[in-house]
Amino acid sequence: MQRLIMTCVLIIGFVSPCLCLRSMVGTKNTFYNVMDFGAHGNGKSDDSHAFSSAWQHTCGTQGTSTLVIPPKGVFLVSNITLKGPCKARSIHILLQGKIVAPAKDAWAKGLDPLILISNLNGLTIDGSGGQIDGFGSTWWKCRSCLRPRVISFVSCNDLTVRKLSISNSPRAHITIDGCNGAIFSNINIHAPRNSPNTDGFDIAFSKNILIEDCTIATGDDCIAINGGSSYINATGIACGPGHGISIGSLGKHNAHETVEEIYVYNCSFTKTTNGARIKTVPGGTGYAKRITFEKIKLIQTRNPIILDQFYHSVHLTTGVVQVSEVTYRGFQGTSANDKAINLDCGPSGCFNIVLDQIDIVSSDTSKPAHCSCNNAHGTTTSTVPNCSCLLK
Repeated sequence: MQRLIMTCVLIIGFVSPCLCLRSMVGTKNTFYNVMDFGAHGNGKSDDSHAFSSAWQHTCGTQGTSTLVIPPKGVFLVSNITLKGPCKARSIHILLQGKIVAPAKDAWAKGLDPLILISNLNGLTIDGSGGQIDGFGSTWWKCRSCLRPRVISFVSCNDLTVRKLSISNSPRAHITIDGCNGAIFSNINIHAPRNSPNTDGFDIAFSKNILIEDCTIATGDDCIAINGGSSYINATGIACGPGHGISIGSLGKHNAHETVEEIYVYNCSFTKTTNGARIKTVPGGTGYAKRITFEKIKLIQTRNPIILDQFYHSVHLTTGVVQVSEVTYRGFQGTSANDKAINLDCGPSGCFNIVLDQIDIVSSDTSKPAHCSCNNAHGTTTSTVPNCSCLLK
């Protein structure tokens, strides 16, 4: 190998030996910079067409190709679509500049996402130094309005997204729909506490998804795991403000929905309205099972542990989403009020609920933390507050 590298340097001169070796084995990477396709990068001119043109070349090049959004530029775009399948065997997006959305009145296609990425395999997005601003403040004042998302991944497999910063989405910041195999790491999401429906991650009909080492501050769920999702792992998430990490809501509009194999580990909830949350709607069917929340730090968290089978309803119906095999383990910290644990199950009950090594105290010394249960069956070990209401 040493002799091969020396030969490359002698022949090509000042070319890096590593670049030489990559070229020899046929892994040349072709770069497409949006500035070369007419982007202005001044934050005022619409650069959507330049992004689309650069994408067509990136997607249409065989081998490995990289779409570059360069540093120092501010790129105004509106409803761009990065769609496959592509000729390229491997595609990278290098986001080093800043992407900004238009104001509400200038949004191009109604409720389409600012960036739609679909039908791609093996895509890698590196957001080192870059950011995306959804300019959601122009939407939030109309709380009843339907609003678009910043970035949506649809039917993407073997996806990697890292070091991406997103702020101020009109609605959810990142949605994952119909994807299999994705790693999101070191993602920073920020929106004001009072921004409506601004979930950090919204996952549906997807499996084998890892979200790790992220900081999420929003006006809604930090992570929402919806129907059709399985094998979802959230690790090292700092959540707050926001509504916690939620399973559901499941069963809306009498739907049949399933969620299983969820693992939430080593996360913190700081002044969130909920912590570990499962919510189902009466009338729906399906199940939520094999769910674990483990090693959770709580700082003045409202509803640290909440299982609610009467979400948005107090009426009993024949349909029910079955909840079972749920483990809460290693919770430490403070509740913002006396409601530390609330397991509110429907008439058919929730089963195999495990509370283990729980130590939650109220930050309000005048209101000691307590546990409440309704039709919840399971076991407790080393749990404070005491949950004697849990049925065998």
